[in-house]
Amino acid sequence: MSFPTEPAGGITEWITGIMDALGGPGAGLVVALENVFPPIPSEVVLPLAGFAASQGTLSLAGAILWTTAGSVAGAIVLYYLGALLGRDRTRAIAAKLPLVKITDIDRTEAWFARHGVKAVLLGRMVPVVRSFVSLPAGVERMSMPVFLLFTALGSAIWNTALVLAGYLLGQSWWIVEGYVGVFQKVVLVAAVAAVVWFVAARVRRGRRARV
Repeated sequence: MSFPTEPAGGITEWITGIMDALGGPGAGLVVALENVFPPIPSEVVLPLAGFAASQGTLSLAGAILWTTAGSVAGAIVLYYLGALLGRDRTRAIAAKLPLVKITDIDRTEAWFARHGVKAVLLGRMVPVVRSFVSLPAGVERMSMPVFLLFTALGSAIWNTALVLAGYLLGQSWWIVEGYVGVFQKVVLVAAVAAVVWFVAARVRRGRRARV
């Protein structure tokens, strides 16, 4: 079938080609890649899958199931990358970073031990974060059944929302990208602000210590 691509571009055409050729499994494959390579935008893939379902190329349930399976598959890859990195390497890297202390890693580990399940569940519904939240889960060796359960649940909620939006909007599926893009910018601004605050706080503490 032919997908209307209002925001025409190479990435949209590439996604469309894979979904045209493979249907639901193609959508799952692209979502798996999107998890590992965040520049592939889920806000394009998922509404496109919903639009495909509205045109009968695949079922609505199939679009949701395949994209969720792809999300979980991509998250597993990142989990094992985190596990391969491990606590010792993470701490060694942190020790070499300016303004970062081993105590920061200790606090992060303690926080993740208490809130890791919520972080994985909610992180799957936040742009940018949804890809990277699997790494600390792997570093901390979160129980794989727990990781899979909450990754699948969070992914299913996010994917269902965007697939349904594409399904209901039909040929205007591309509108979803704009709204999710605004959300993503808010997240990025908040992340940059947090980094700036952290650096400024460390510099102030360093000056006080020298005084």
